Amino acid sequence: MAVLLLILGTVFATSILSGVIGMAGGIILMAVLVSVQSVAAAMIVHGTVQATANGSRAFFLRQHIVWRILPGYLLGAALALASFITVALVPDPAVILLTIGAFPWLARALRSLHGLDITWGATPVACGALVTSAQLFAGASGPVLDVFYLNARLNRRQIIASKAVTQTLGHLLKLVYYGLIVGVAEAIPGWFLAVAVATAVFGTRIGTLLLKHIDDTQFRRVSGQVILALGALCMVQGGRTLLA
Repeated sequence: MAVLLLILGTVFATSILSGVIGMAGGIILMAVLVSVQSVAAAMIVHGTVQATANGSRAFFLRQHIVWRILPGYLLGAALALASFITVALVPDPAVILLTIGAFPWLARALRSLHGLDITWGATPVACGALVTSAQLFAGASGPVLDVFYLNARLNRRQIIASKAVTQTLGHLLKLVYYGLIVGVAEAIPGWFLAVAVATAVFGTRIGTLLLKHIDDTQFRRVSGQVILALGALCMVQGGRTLLA
């Protein structure tokens, strides 16, 4: 029961965080889940919660969604899912922590690249393929997705709303992959998933309300600092787990 309460508390806190800055919550939640559950079970819980949190965030901010990026993103996501189904890959927990911890720093290193604008040309296809691959391998992909918004001329509400739509899709694909293709050995209580979903929606609503009190400059500065700090912590924990 203590583990389930820990997970629910993390779901609530991370849903608020993601509602405010549009990312980071999924990374924290995944880091906690792979520390207390098997990889497949962690992916199922994470996918259920994050699909709900992102889906509700997309609904709350639906008038700000940039829909033109979706067709290309869907194509890239489908290609990634097909590739993973072919190899049926299930990563080690330590590798997951190291991977999601490295994502923010990789994103920072890629900022000098040109053309990574989610609204431009075929970029949504590349985004869909890379982000979905990251979700299927590491469970979380916020920093990778963020790279494609660095040069986009969108405001903070458009960014968060559009990310929420594509992230919802990615987490649903993750549920398909780990729930139907890989399979989960241990049982996950239905009541727990229901409570976790309700908690995610409540936390997301609080986060989107708090978003109104942050301007675009604060949004970009704070989100960048938070995600780098979390990435460093995840890499440290992943390294310790790998060496244990």
